[in-house]
Amino acid sequence: MRASNHTHNFHIPVMGLAYTIDSPIRVAQYGISSVISIIDDELLERMNAFYSEKFSLPYQEISKKVDDYRAKRITAYLNLVDTIVKNKFVKFKEEISESKSALENFIDMLPNKSNIKQGLSNLLDEGLMLKDSIKNYVDSHLSAGEIDVNIMTKIDKENFIKSEKLPVEFNDAHASLRGFANSNLSSSVVLSAGMNPRLYSYFENFIDFYPNAKNQIKKKIILKVSDFRSAIIQGKFLAKKGLWVSEYRIESGLNCGGHAFATDGHLLGPILEEFKSKKSELIQDTHSVFVKALTDKALYIPEKPLDIKITVQGGVGTAAEHDFLIDNYQVDSVGWGSPFLLVPEATSVDIETRKLLAEAKESDLYLSGISPLGVPFNTIKGTSNEFYKQTRIDNNKAGSSCPKKFLALSKEFGPEGICTASKKYQDVKLEELEAKKETLTATVFEMTKNKITEKACLCVGLANASYLENDMPIKGQQQGVVICPGPNLAYFDKEVSLAQMVKHIYGKTSVLSDTYRPNMFVKELKMYVDYLKNDIATFTDDLSAKQIKKWTTFKANLLEGVGYYQKLFKETMEPNTTVIQADIMVYEQAINSIEIPVL
Repeated sequence: MRASNHTHNFHIPVMGLAYTIDSPIRVAQYGISSVISIIDDELLERMNAFYSEKFSLPYQEISKKVDDYRAKRITAYLNLVDTIVKNKFVKFKEEISESKSALENFIDMLPNKSNIKQGLSNLLDEGLMLKDSIKNYVDSHLSAGEIDVNIMTKIDKENFIKSEKLPVEFNDAHASLRGFANSNLSSSVVLSAGMNPRLYSYFENFIDFYPNAKNQIKKKIILKVSDFRSAIIQGKFLAKKGLWVSEYRIESGLNCGGHAFATDGHLLGPILEEFKSKKSELIQDTHSVFVKALTDKALYIPEKPLDIKITVQGGVGTAAEHDFLIDNYQVDSVGWGSPFLLVPEATSVDIETRKLLAEAKESDLYLSGISPLGVPFNTIKGTSNEFYKQTRIDNNKAGSSCPKKFLALSKEFGPEGICTASKKYQDVKLEELEAKKETLTATVFEMTKNKITEKACLCVGLANASYLENDMPIKGQQQGVVICPGPNLAYFDKEVSLAQMVKHIYGKTSVLSDTYRPNMFVKELKMYVDYLKNDIATFTDDLSAKQIKKWTTFKANLLEGVGYYQKLFKETMEPNTTVIQADIMVYEQAINSIEIPVL
């Protein structure tokens, strides 16, 4: 594995609204980077009050009556997190400078091929356990983990006061971006869920996103992407505005937590290979466009292209997989998400939900239709949200009261938008369905009814875990907890400490259960095979040549990916290569047996 000057070569991606809401406060002092969702201003405001009291810091409530309250709440919370992290980092450096056991424990958490680990170990070996020697070294070499933020670009509805539409900058995602831009943070915004040209253009209003005379960007842009084509299109779009993408965060289309944005059968391995071979092309192409835009804006122009990081996440579960991604594809960091839901020191999860996660088997984790976005959503059976939602359905009161309206994106009933998980929406749809009941078979009627009522209130359900964990009151209709782990969680079956999980990532111990766990690439391949089969089996619209072409392309891309993996694992000496090859052969046969419908 390549030696690194960074403290760690993994990061904790954003999870839901609440699960990483305070992760930097928990882990950043150890050099671990994590990502906060900044869409839910109400959650951020309440966490601001909670942590201000906990750390005896001043707190000024920002009510909904305040002008631009959403952005101001976000700025206030991020500034608070920044203050707390800086204070904890100073104390942590003092602790490892003064305590040999604390220093040894920290060294033990670092990756084996780490220049920082080597430097600290040398000081110990040479007997230089002098406070000043250690302090000078940590001051010059250690840095706190990044306090990055996430904005899901699709959550950008217009907002209204009474019936009057507010200007575009008061849209949800726009206000979130402004909240981050106005904060004290020097970190990155992770943009997920695809391109939003209107939002991307809004970045031009904030000087912190442009490079300074030292070739530094105070606030950087990270794009979460599923393939190289998407990366270069979005990267150039931003470069034309003088905005540099500092990191492309590649995520598996299906083997991930939260919303699953399936590719057209393009698998993670071949996607990473393309990024590896075309990284210099990506840098040069975007740099030339970037320079022209900065020239036109009369802004400072870096002499040479700025750095671009390539990172990856989605389904990694062993140190061998982690190292393989770094060594074979030269990625800068690997995202470990779902396993950290079982680490109380790192994520915000209530006791009941964490127990549910620890006990989950493969069959409990599934790709659902519960998201009002209409995008497949990874979740788990047995959540408290599922219980309350089904109780309302059984009592003929299906749907949520929809208090937050972040996902009120359907314009079917008017310009102000409505959420498909809301009672108001579902009442109308169920009434329409009932009116044509006589013309439908019982099976079709029930399937259609389920598609209407299965939608869950994610705005509330994805935030409740933090309130429950911290004994904060929850007002309004009972929604319980929605949680969105990836399928990889099935192989992690117990709560573990932060130190144990970090040592697992670096191969110093294992926290996995003894059950068979397929290689991450094989698991994703299986999910894509199942996805294609299900897509064909459940297709009910009129068959078209366009749809047939889509399935044919999907199948061809899967077979191309299989060929890539067969060659890859023939040439590599990875552990379990024989088993991996056998698994790939099984899915190759499964793909070949899929029959594409014909007109």
